[in-house]
Amino acid sequence: MNARKNRLLLAVTLALASVTVVAAPRDDLLAGYAAAAKKTDPAFAGFSATRGEAFHRNSFAGGKAATPTCTSCHAKDPRTAGQTPAGKAIDPLAVSVSPGRYTDPAKVEKWFKRNCNEVLGRECTPQEKGDWLSFMLSQ
Repeated sequence: MNARKNRLLLAVTLALASVTVVAAPRDDLLAGYAAAAKKTDPAFAGFSATRGEAFHRNSFAGGKAATPTCTSCHAKDPRTAGQTPAGKAIDPLAVSVSPGRYTDPAKVEKWFKRNCNEVLGRECTPQEKGDWLSFMLSQ
């Protein structure tokens, strides 16, 4: 019985440790975006998952005609898979379905740069990144 409790305690401890390890890079990303947003706009008061959702669904005119919105490739529901215009499957964006997402800052920035330029025709602002990421973390 004691060995069983010890194994259970070890499993719970390891699970909690992995959640903490995964959350740290995301927290660091959000902190970096918040610092950059505050530098750009001293009135910046924090990120909003609601604004992030609106951004995700909004249509933009500055990018490529085939991708006027994030949902052109990514599903309207971030918990479901998307698809590129060429037909390649894209894993769900929501952390609840894809728990490994947004843990590599370089990869996150690579995709923000590529996707923001394709959809908006420009780089995303730190606030747009933080709002959008907050939305994905809430899903």
